[in-house]
Amino acid sequence: MHIDLPEKLYYSIGEVAKAFGVNASLIRFWEKEFDVIQPKKNAKGNRKFTPEDIKNLELIYHLVKERGFTLEGAKVHLKEEKKKTLSNFEIIRKLQLIRAELVKIKDNL
Repeated sequence: MHIDLPEKLYYSIGEVAKAFGVNASLIRFWEKEFDVIQPKKNAKGNRKFTPEDIKNLELIYHLVKERGFTLEGAKVHLKEEKKKTLSNFEIIRKLQLIRAELVKIKDNL
């Protein structure tokens, strides 16, 4: 899954939930469960997620939704192998984007 969000400094929880195709309650739940997700909160208490939060959410989504990790398994995996997992994850995402572009080019031939 590729998350398609415009480049901004902060994203609302609604934007994040829509980009991931999940309920805002799941994003709030992951925020409580994974300490790598720490959105800022404004005076009203509304969450503002940074691009770094989005990257961490993508990684959590990948582990839990795409690879079938339990929450505990994902926590352990992130703690013990975050750099390796993040590197592999970024490579996979780049390859998926390249593939999508090549398919688009092929379709236009």
